[in-house]
Amino acid sequence: MIRSLLRRVFSRAPKPKVITFEAHGIARANISPCARRVVEALQANGHAAYVVGGAVRDLLLGKPPKDFDVATNAHPEQVRAAFRRSRIIGRRFRLVHCLCGNETVEVATFRRAHDAENGEGQTDEHGRLLRDNVYGTQPDDAARRDFTINALFYDPATQTIIDYHDGVADLKRKRLRIIGEPEQRYREDPVRMLRAVRFAAAYGLEIEKHTLAPIRSLTHLLQNVPPARLFDEMLKLLLSGHAAQCVARLRREGLHHGLMPLLDVILARPLGERFVTLALNATDVRVLEGKPVSPGFLFAALLWHEVLASSKKLRGDGVAPMPALFQAMDQVLETQTDKLAIPRRYTTDMKDLWALQQRLETRSGKRPFRVLEHPRFRAAYDFLQLRCDSGEAAAELGDWWRRFQHASPHERETMLVREKEPRRRRRRRRTPAVAAESGTSA
Repeated sequence: MIRSLLRRVFSRAPKPKVITFEAHGIARANISPCARRVVEALQANGHAAYVVGGAVRDLLLGKPPKDFDVATNAHPEQVRAAFRRSRIIGRRFRLVHCLCGNETVEVATFRRAHDAENGEGQTDEHGRLLRDNVYGTQPDDAARRDFTINALFYDPATQTIIDYHDGVADLKRKRLRIIGEPEQRYREDPVRMLRAVRFAAAYGLEIEKHTLAPIRSLTHLLQNVPPARLFDEMLKLLLSGHAAQCVARLRREGLHHGLMPLLDVILARPLGERFVTLALNATDVRVLEGKPVSPGFLFAALLWHEVLASSKKLRGDGVAPMPALFQAMDQVLETQTDKLAIPRRYTTDMKDLWALQQRLETRSGKRPFRVLEHPRFRAAYDFLQLRCDSGEAAAELGDWWRRFQHASPHERETMLVREKEPRRRRRRRRTPAVAAESGTSA
């Protein structure tokens, strides 16, 4: 304890670089009104407060931030007192949500890294942090963040950026660099390895060699991360607008084994690889165009060819087509959710999309009309188009459904494929001799 205290007293906090508006060009008008109000309220009450992290990084890259977070030296109760429309949340670490109309700004108190010698924090046998709830200073808070590009503080009042770890310089060099000793930081939180891949792909950054070096040897640590947290990080990766590049990078570094073990099997098949690539590229286009994307659709596409393979095997064992498909769905999802906890609201959508693929292959009778009325028809049709584009399904099938959904009721009737009626066995006509013989024997 004494050693820890002495180290804190005599260790010098790194002197930050203060980057002025003339050098970075981010005006306070670029900060959301709610974030500005929160910072102003805290500063008016005598606290230090800054917009922090991803929002500053995105603004420097010329991208609109998805949200704005604030870091402060005020404790949660003090934030709550300074901003009336706010509430304290969280158990692992208390945060404050400040509300302005429909916008919510998350406010966190400066934290520092735990000190194991002083009994602070709690880790598992692999070094992963389980609890890390220690308040600190601004330099402490910068040091405990994952990458230099995320350790940036922006003050709307002075329009300056406070940079402790040369994050601005790294952005200019298109370099991604972890703060601290890489292996230790990955052991503290293995999800940082996934974030490294996502940031590199999404922002066109090169992972610095020391930051990259330990990743392949530490991929097994992802097995110790709760599946729900892995799902959240995987969803961010797939919805980054650069999903195709992210998945390729995951495979290159061997990280996909801890996330989607079935993906390697699927991508080993030519049709599976083409289908997944088309799905990821289509998702990236929609994200970059600002269109909505369904996570259920995306995960259904990633796992579809494994469902097909399992279903085919079951049918070979004598199981009827539809029951085989449903058994295959359950098998694949059970295998996958051991690693990546896909929420039930998404697995329900996935099952609907998979089941509708078999129904879309029927173009006779009343079934096409019933399929057309299904609430997931449009998504199922888009899924079918991916199958056609990849060569798995006949292009003529997708074209038929495209015309059928836009046709008039009368045209739809004419488009139906007439089923061949079963051939009736003609009753053999008996000759008189046979009838007589029959009567005699009677």
